[in-house]
Amino acid sequence: MAAPAGGAGGELELQAAIGFNGHILSGLICHPDKEHVLYPLGCTVVIQDMANSKQTFLHGHTNNVSCVVVSKSGTLVASGQVTFMGFKADIILWDFKKEEQLARLSLHKGKIEGLAFSPNDLYLVSLGGQDDGSGTIRIWELDLKNRKIRPTECQTGQLRRVITCVKMADDDSYFYVGTSSGDILKLNTNSKLMSDYGPQKEKFSMGVTALLLLKTGDLIVGTGGGIVALCKGSNYKVMKKIQVQGTVTSLTRRGQGHQFFVGTNESQIYRINYTEFKEELIATCHNEAIHDIVFPLGTSDLFATCSTNDIRVWHTPENRELLRIVIPNMTCRAIEFMSDGRSIISAWNDGKIRAFMPETGRLMYVIDHAHSLGVTAIAATSNCRRIISGGGEGQVRVWEIGERTRKLEEVLKEHISAVSCIKIKKNDRECVTASLDGTCIIWDIVRFTRNQMILANTLFQCVCYHPEEYQIITSGTDRRIGYWEVFDGSAIRELEGSASGSINGMDITSDGAYFATGGDDHLVKMWDYNEGEVTHVGVGHSGSITRLKICPGNKYIVSVSADGAILRWKYPHVH
Repeated sequence: MAAPAGGAGGELELQAAIGFNGHILSGLICHPDKEHVLYPLGCTVVIQDMANSKQTFLHGHTNNVSCVVVSKSGTLVASGQVTFMGFKADIILWDFKKEEQLARLSLHKGKIEGLAFSPNDLYLVSLGGQDDGSGTIRIWELDLKNRKIRPTECQTGQLRRVITCVKMADDDSYFYVGTSSGDILKLNTNSKLMSDYGPQKEKFSMGVTALLLLKTGDLIVGTGGGIVALCKGSNYKVMKKIQVQGTVTSLTRRGQGHQFFVGTNESQIYRINYTEFKEELIATCHNEAIHDIVFPLGTSDLFATCSTNDIRVWHTPENRELLRIVIPNMTCRAIEFMSDGRSIISAWNDGKIRAFMPETGRLMYVIDHAHSLGVTAIAATSNCRRIISGGGEGQVRVWEIGERTRKLEEVLKEHISAVSCIKIKKNDRECVTASLDGTCIIWDIVRFTRNQMILANTLFQCVCYHPEEYQIITSGTDRRIGYWEVFDGSAIRELEGSASGSINGMDITSDGAYFATGGDDHLVKMWDYNEGEVTHVGVGHSGSITRLKICPGNKYIVSVSADGAILRWKYPHVH
């Protein structure tokens, strides 16, 4: 029997978000109150208190936020979004203090490229659509009486440049523009002419991508090559410079004080002091799709995530990165903490299984050639003596792990496509493997035989044992959640798990009363296991959810997505 797709239910409370869309130019903004920074993450605007890890969220956009601005007084925030070709792209005006929507402005199509408040908070200017690519610099004047804005081209002579960023002087008499060629131009607002000394002789490598104008008239310049430089305002001579990770996309000043912040396209946020001119990394996250998330046995204070190039270990209460294990140019597909807490095992697309120490990240051992088409799934027995791995070719392999030895015990060849998920029974004698070939197989891993095979017209993405281990639940691309008997593989029940897109992640509580799902519809759903109904829905992701986990002790649910975001939700069913 098919139950209805759970759309009802309460709302999951979003407690924290780890992530920062560093690809958006000027996306990181210091609020004039000097206490908060704002930045986009998917379809949400995050407001971060700089004194602690407290976050609040502005929800309302239907797609990725493309720009954010704060008015000079700090009372208003405006954010724009992207949408599909030909559709209206909204701008939302927010009350900063109340964190409420004041207005939704819908005129532009496709994408809001840029937003700016007038210094008196009265007007908001928006720039929409694709840029014209003509490399022009225009000054627009407001004709209030006739409700018009009139442009005048600035004269740059023979110079042809693509403009990447603009910074206005406090007295409005002149402004600077950064160019993709790596030079900076200074233009007079009244004469609309370039200043006498023209572009500098020494160009910045990979273009100027961000500018910050200081009270002294000097400039902070950010570049495509990750250089942050302090330059003389008169001749752009570099006085101090530092190197950060990634292209600099945001430079923002904290009040009139001695600090400014740098955002990069590798999702790093740095704090820099003018006087010492030294960088301090204050926030970081994945900037590509996250493939897995795991908690160690019995603790909710730590979790690990994996992506392209790295595995990261996070401190849950503070959303802080504790450890980063980097394997360049490789993708980690799945991870697991060994139950004794002594190692993190990981599955990589180069066909290797790697084990690391959780405290230091030091490599403990590598199993080479574990699978021919990359390792796609991994699990470990509770006695820590075995690893079960799944590969892109469909094989399931059982490895015996000794103090210094790693031995291949058995190869189970029944799946004909990639293994997507492996779960092991508590007694270490049985496991279930889900595959993209539309089968889930329950294996006896003592005798190395198949106990049962479950078939469905789907690419299975996830499988869970009910804690009592007499049933399993599955899901995948057909959007259906299946309940199955372990004993004979028979179908017990089917629920419609999502109205659109695959379900990619699933986890069940330790008492089996509830389970959570997430997938391509960007929603986290909490289900009552027995009733088969949705109890709560979490709205916040803007990319496909790839995996999620309910932490030990049922304190949080952590979900990860294809856009590199990690969201932490309050677990709703507290008895």
